[in-house]
Amino acid sequence: MPRKKTDAVLEAAIEPARRELLVATGGTGVGEHVGFTLEDDRLGTHWFEATFPGYRGWYWGVVVTRAPRSKNATVCESQLLPGDGALLSPEWVPWADRLAPGDVRPGDVTPKVEDDPNLEAGFEATGEEDVDAVALWELGLGRPRVLSAEGRERAAQRWYDGSHGPTAEVATKAPARCESCGYFLPMAGILRRTFGVCANEWSPSDGTVVSRDHGCGAHSEVDVKAPEPERVGDPILDDEAVEAL
Repeated sequence: MPRKKTDAVLEAAIEPARRELLVATGGTGVGEHVGFTLEDDRLGTHWFEATFPGYRGWYWGVVVTRAPRSKNATVCESQLLPGDGALLSPEWVPWADRLAPGDVRPGDVTPKVEDDPNLEAGFEATGEEDVDAVALWELGLGRPRVLSAEGRERAAQRWYDGSHGPTAEVATKAPARCESCGYFLPMAGILRRTFGVCANEWSPSDGTVVSRDHGCGAHSEVDVKAPEPERVGDPILDDEAVEAL
């Protein structure tokens, strides 16, 4: 087996490494010496425990070297590095990627996503004024981008699985479905087959997108069961009470 390389001069340079590290850190955060690693010929790293609060499992690495045939080690640099069990901060994620539905508040502006898979190019003008005017009016476009097929599918799935779909508690207890309600306004386009907008001010879904198989207790064609009138027997006159009056 090949003999493991060693460098006695560098391995023995614990105190010079510690001394330079204390100078670099201002004398704080440096713990016990915990090991030495020979990185290459005449190049190694001394490791010291980091004692800063919040840096459990981190270590100071002090790189040392020497000239050929020299008996003196020279400190090159020092750095603070995490060990295997180090407490690390979460991976940084740009704000645009951290933003979630419901995070936008009044006055906030969301970042523009150039390659948004939910959008595709909208109507492109032909240059003929009459043709463009008709297209813009009839198609309702004129926007740089419109919803793509993938965007429609994602929105439809989100709506269907949400609080205005068929599995919502209010829908499972409803006496009838939205598609048979007079307040149900079907959406335009391909989404018309599955969704509409509720226009019933008495409904908890008023003004929102609902699936055809959603429902609530404010359906236009259902009614509460009329209670049976309570039968009251003939009045019994109390002669003594009458005389007292």
